[in-house]
Amino acid sequence: MNKKICVVGGGKWGQNHIKTLYQLGNLGGIVEANAKRLNELLKIYPVEGFTELEEALEKDFDGFTVAVPAPLHYEVTKKIIESGKSVLVEKPMTLSTETSRELVELAERKGVQLMAGHVLLFHPAIRKIKEIIDSGELGNLYYFYSNRLNLGTVRTEENVFWSFAPHDISVLDYFVGHPAEKIVSKGSKFLQENVYDVTITQLDYPNNVHAHIFVSWLHPFKEQRLVVIGSKGMISFDDASIDKEIKFYDKRIHFEKGIPVKVENPTRIIPYEQKQPLTEELKYFIEHLDKKIEIADGRSGLEVVKVLEEAEKKLRIGSQ
Repeated sequence: MNKKICVVGGGKWGQNHIKTLYQLGNLGGIVEANAKRLNELLKIYPVEGFTELEEALEKDFDGFTVAVPAPLHYEVTKKIIESGKSVLVEKPMTLSTETSRELVELAERKGVQLMAGHVLLFHPAIRKIKEIIDSGELGNLYYFYSNRLNLGTVRTEENVFWSFAPHDISVLDYFVGHPAEKIVSKGSKFLQENVYDVTITQLDYPNNVHAHIFVSWLHPFKEQRLVVIGSKGMISFDDASIDKEIKFYDKRIHFEKGIPVKVENPTRIIPYEQKQPLTEELKYFIEHLDKKIEIADGRSGLEVVKVLEEAEKKLRIGSQ
């Protein structure tokens, strides 16, 4: 059966959902409150259109994706789950731990699938790095760092950590296989009185694994760099680079008679299959409408919101 998905939200990212689902042959409908924008979209994508979510919920769609502004995620997603439909909601799942937990529990009671839009978990490079970590080729994990830097898009309703960092948190949790146990965050505000423009967040994981996330929308160039350090080797990947190469550095430190010795061998490029992460994410959602979601499920979305909320708390404490 060809599953039909309805997209809620016709903004910039919602249009990516719409286009990708249409290309997959799975676009069933579009919900967009702006009637003019909706009509423009329906001229391109000949599917059912609605200005009200309630109208779409009366139709027999197999699932929904939610790509509305973050403050509306909770309200919209709750209505969809209550109607008995599975849903993929963009990051962050909601703006509080309490409401995210409520959605997870509601989905479990209703017997529907809830998926968080952590699209990087479906990036083929991230999947390949996870494969390398799990193989043991890097040895014991030591630490990660993730830089997500650019000029804009500046938000007025959420700080840069809420806007940029959900991707990085979800990836680090995925690599380690466990959420962070301790979080420390510091940041700076320049453009607006109550919105952080730059933050650096330290995360501590079990087994002495550490990470930091540096995010900024006040930066002269775009960088989306991830570095993984292990006892046997190191990996770097910059999704903003032209070549988007995964580099494996055969570098490490070992001790000879108590003296640390540097080992450096040639760096190699790790090949991986080039696929569009959003396409892979939406395909996964469609394939799991009737079975348990293992990657980016609602509980993983909840864990990311917990980190976002805790980091924001630490930011406020640090600014006092």
